Amino acid sequence: MPSSAKACEAMVEASEQASSGMMIDLGCGWGTLLFALARRYPERQMIGYELSWVPWLYARLYKTLFGFHHVQIIRKNFFSVDLPEPALITCYLFPQAMVDLEAKLAELPCKNILLISNTFALPGHDPVRMIRLDDLYHSPIYLYRLNNQS
Repeated sequence: MPSSAKACEAMVEASEQASSGMMIDLGCGWGTLLFALARRYPERQMIGYELSWVPWLYARLYKTLFGFHHVQIIRKNFFSVDLPEPALITCYLFPQAMVDLEAKLAELPCKNILLISNTFALPGHDPVRMIRLDDLYHSPIYLYRLNNQS
């Protein structure tokens, strides 16, 4: 499910709180949010993980057509790879995937990573901020600071 325009705008604005460094979009789909971030931060490396063929292919073509040389679109399940340590992680996952993400994040040597989640909360963590969108459902955007210093 693509992020709405309002959610995308709020998440890009919230991304300004991230430290400098790589940005990762987990389940980037068609690339709506990933390319909005890429336009905002042309100097930063971006990685989008997507498993579904059609959205992955579309995002790859979009990347190529519009010259987003600092963006990688990877067709892999992000739960099965070793994630590089980013400054920012964004996601719009379903509730069980958020449970699984909590375990995945525990593997990272997190040092001040900003996690921005559209609609679904990260269990076992208190957000540092929650933004309510001015949409039909008053959708929440959750911001978390991850500091699992190992």
